[in-house]
Amino acid sequence: MTIKNKTMDTQTILIIIMVGVAAGMLSGLVGVGGGIIIVPSLVYFIGFSQKTAQGTSLGLILLPVGILAVLQYYKQGHLDVKVVGVLAIGFLAGSYFGSKIALSISQETLKKVFAVLMILIALKMLFLDKPKKSEDATKLQQTTNNNANQALVNNAGGG
Repeated sequence: MTIKNKTMDTQTILIIIMVGVAAGMLSGLVGVGGGIIIVPSLVYFIGFSQKTAQGTSLGLILLPVGILAVLQYYKQGHLDVKVVGVLAIGFLAGSYFGSKIALSISQETLKKVFAVLMILIALKMLFLDKPKKSEDATKLQQTTNNNANQALVNNAGGG
């Protein structure tokens, strides 16, 4: 393993901070950040290799840096701790084997795999996902149906 002892200038530090802020905001907003923001940014702006960018992004999730966002979601009842635990077990195994595969293939192949995956996910989200009723819309529909049913009962009985 080679660790580069490279000094960072002020501009590089500011770029990395801005990437971190963007990734953190996107993570808190839609639950993504590392793979979609950090990895391409480190490759493009800092000149990291794909593997170094991925390793650095994984190093970030090693620590509980998303704890403040997690607490916000937890407070609002949007965190299933049991599912997180099971996901963590799967993530632990998957990340081990995924890293072994990533480190065994060429830089160019890895970049292409990453790019194709992002395109496929984007296309699926844009064209194949069916809109789902939100909880508020569902509750409003139920309330409307209940009110309509009550009106029918009142009209039929009060006739």
